[in-house]
Amino acid sequence: MNSRSFFTRPINIFICAIIATFLWGSAFPAIKIGYELFGIPSEDIASKILFAGIRFMLAGAFVTAFNAVINKRLVLPRRDEIRGILCLSLVQTVIEYIFFYISLIYLSGVKGSILNSIGNFFAVILAHLCFKTDRLNVTKTAGCILGFAGVVLCSLGGEGIDMSFKFMGDGFILIAAFCFALGSVMTKVITKKSDSVMVTGYNLGLGGTVLAAIGLIAGGRLALPSFAAGAMLIYLALLSSVAFAVWAQLLKYNPVGKISVYCFLNPVFGVILSGIFLGDEFLNLHTLAALILVSLGVYIVNRPSAHP
Repeated sequence: MNSRSFFTRPINIFICAIIATFLWGSAFPAIKIGYELFGIPSEDIASKILFAGIRFMLAGAFVTAFNAVINKRLVLPRRDEIRGILCLSLVQTVIEYIFFYISLIYLSGVKGSILNSIGNFFAVILAHLCFKTDRLNVTKTAGCILGFAGVVLCSLGGEGIDMSFKFMGDGFILIAAFCFALGSVMTKVITKKSDSVMVTGYNLGLGGTVLAAIGLIAGGRLALPSFAAGAMLIYLALLSSVAFAVWAQLLKYNPVGKISVYCFLNPVFGVILSGIFLGDEFLNLHTLAALILVSLGVYIVNRPSAHP
């Protein structure tokens, strides 16, 4: 079975998308634990960017090494692929994460999760504008609205939300969300005639290198205090390498709108896994209802009649 056949079968799409979103969801508690293990204060944005840069550098190295083993040679980008990879790395890794980390200074976790999930709407709209076979329709819109409602319900959990707008907070995280959406569309375009695993490896590696350099220049510092800290960094790199590689394959062979709706599961998995590993409350009706709403949204968007 070739890659196209595998990544276009409905059951495989579902399994792969769940794996990717579960891994991204696990990043929420893992990053918090990582900051504690490395002793990074909440206000030290430079060190957080350096931490992210090293994480993505390692992730890129893992993906590139895996691809080399599979192909029995180091896969290098062709000259005509370099510009696309550089642009994708700049948008989806460098700019996205710089804006994301700065926004967290001014936002609560609740509001950040809600605003960040708007990126899924951005992805659907951009796909509608860029691809004739990925048009926005009533069922896709309804599925996205249900998914977003699930994120809001899960994130609030009975708490209120600040309705004010601060550009350095709200505006920046919306820019980060837009970058992720734009990166999804760019990934589909770039991987149309390219090895998506190769593109993922160099995207993460190059973006991570730039982030690490920015973090160092801004005064960030990082030391390895323990084996546990190193193991957590390796885990974060591995989850990024697997999630982004799988996601790139899904985007290459399927409509962006059909795949992006699964991202509404990220914060839901994040809440559940934070409850398991950080002791946060998650066994409540809000989380259950959120999971049901997101699942219903995913089903509506991915049912056969939604994609003629």
